[in-house]
Amino acid sequence: MNKTLGPTVGILGSYGGRNLGDEAILTSILDGIRRERPDANALVFSRCPDHTRAHYPDVEVTGWEGMSREPVSQVVARLDMLLLGGGGILYDTEARRYLRVAQLALERAVPVFTYALGAGPLTTRTDCTMARDILASAVTVTVRDEESRLALEEAGVMSPIIVTADPALLLEPEPFGRDMLRAEGIREGTRLVGMNVREPGCAAEHLDVQGYHELLAHLGDFLVNRLDADVVFVPMERDDIRHSHAVVSHMNAAARCRVLHGDYRPRQILGLTRHLDLAVGMRLHFLIFAAMRGVPLLPLPYAGKVFDFAQRIGSPALRGVVREAAGPLLAEVDRVWDERPAHTERIKARIPALRAMAATTAEYFLDQLDRRTSRVPVRAV
Repeated sequence: MNKTLGPTVGILGSYGGRNLGDEAILTSILDGIRRERPDANALVFSRCPDHTRAHYPDVEVTGWEGMSREPVSQVVARLDMLLLGGGGILYDTEARRYLRVAQLALERAVPVFTYALGAGPLTTRTDCTMARDILASAVTVTVRDEESRLALEEAGVMSPIIVTADPALLLEPEPFGRDMLRAEGIREGTRLVGMNVREPGCAAEHLDVQGYHELLAHLGDFLVNRLDADVVFVPMERDDIRHSHAVVSHMNAAARCRVLHGDYRPRQILGLTRHLDLAVGMRLHFLIFAAMRGVPLLPLPYAGKVFDFAQRIGSPALRGVVREAAGPLLAEVDRVWDERPAHTERIKARIPALRAMAATTAEYFLDQLDRRTSRVPVRAV
């Protein structure tokens, strides 16, 4: 996105953190701006500017973490609009960091638009107060799911909150060829089940590491023996690799498992999912990618956003990832496999509506940008 005379849009989210879900969101947002406002300039606020510059060489990138108020304020002052989001960024102790930048934008009379963001848990006084006060001045507040709307409402946000859908639903795949599968040691001609394991982290702090590792190892053995399938663990963040290997270490059928180690782009992982016969996972965007390709799936909800997505695509989902859930989990996987044509049909029927909802976020944003810039918008032909 070369520098033009058009408006400059700042994009603030959890970008540059090497999380494929967040990078999928950023890729989708940038695609929409390029397509509908090719005269606009994008400026990405990144947690790791070098990473973002390497993956998005045609956009301007700035760091913001660990920087004092004044240099960030000077960058914000150049913007015509600040996009806050998307992705799950408004949760306890983390929300205030993003909201401080949004506050700087408002102080500089820069409009703030929340872009299909995720919220919750949001309970601390500081984060709730900042969310209530700052979002009250946002030109539009859009969130990606009902769970986020409820979290903001309970935090005291009184502005109208529009529920859309995750921007990653608009991503287009890149090929993940059989040569790439072979490079990862994945055999051809066998059933392939994709699994995803995440680290506990701030967003899943109640996970019992030993317990869920053992549970998923038991599940992996079941998939190998029941389906005669190979299992490929698909990390969506670098630390997922370590937890995937921890699960494999507890398995009897470890020889039938592979953990992806390549440095892949979101579109490539989306391309990978076409090779899967079944998907079982924790991270939201792994499940979104599988659903976009019509793969029968079983979400393992560690947070409300995963359960919300399961409901929206009509997928079964057990509440929680705990050792005691082994029996129901295996039974549910068995049922999903036996009923996979119906699951595929149901998912394929619901994804177009979710994609349409995701597209409305860009429409709301573009409408606000057109209103607030004096230049006539230049639409791509």
